[in-house]
Amino acid sequence: MKRILVPTDFSEHAENALKVAAQIAIKNNSEIFLLHLLEIPTQLNDAITGAASIPEVMLFMKKAKEALRKLKEKDYLKDIQVTEKLRFERAFDGILSCSNENEIDLIVMGSHGISGIEEVLIGSNTEKVVRLSDAPVLVIKKGTKELKGTNFVFASDFSKEIKKPFKKMIEFSKIFDAKLNLVMICSPNSFKPTALSEKIMNDFITEYNITNYSTHIYNDVNIEQGIINFSNSVNANLIGLCTHGRTGLAHFFTGSISEDLVNHAVRPVITFKI
Repeated sequence: MKRILVPTDFSEHAENALKVAAQIAIKNNSEIFLLHLLEIPTQLNDAITGAASIPEVMLFMKKAKEALRKLKEKDYLKDIQVTEKLRFERAFDGILSCSNENEIDLIVMGSHGISGIEEVLIGSNTEKVVRLSDAPVLVIKKGTKELKGTNFVFASDFSKEIKKPFKKMIEFSKIFDAKLNLVMICSPNSFKPTALSEKIMNDFITEYNITNYSTHIYNDVNIEQGIINFSNSVNANLIGLCTHGRTGLAHFFTGSISEDLVNHAVRPVITFKI
């Protein structure tokens, strides 16, 4: 993971994500792309085409560049190659396009977390990036300034379709020399007998050269709650899982475990696109 994208709105949440990205960059000799998106208010849109309010837009740009420069000078970024990016674009659109254009290997984002009707109707920018990003997305939760990563829970159904993202997960875990807690969650809606679950996991694992891991089967009322409760039981530092990136009506009716965890888990979450 040589190229890490860190979107920032200069908030405490975003800076915590940057600190974690710096930690990963030092361990992996990575470059950080520091991105700020300017979402110009509607009344200033004409300024982009050269009409009124150009001074206001120039002021926004100047202040954003100053803030990026100050952030780049932080001690924890010393000796790390940092490339600044400033774009006029909606947040999640700009993050995804910047990721694709620069062949980003990992996106690290801070999350404020949302719930209730706001979650249903709007969703967070972080949630949208998790759903649509081709690169893995690491979501840093409130108060996390360092990723220990030594106790890593990866939850899956261990089907054939996750083989490719599973390799990316192993690559990420090696950065921290993490212990992998591989878990299959069984719920009333996704029940499998224990013997079958064990066979699926064991058959899957034999294809990979990993040693520092354990396998678990955990029963709960639903998959999301099972992942959270299991992670609590092993005192995990990080939760990982795969996402299908569903959109439109399919996403509205089925929801996304990855996006729910991004909003509700208190631990950092990393997602890998199937």
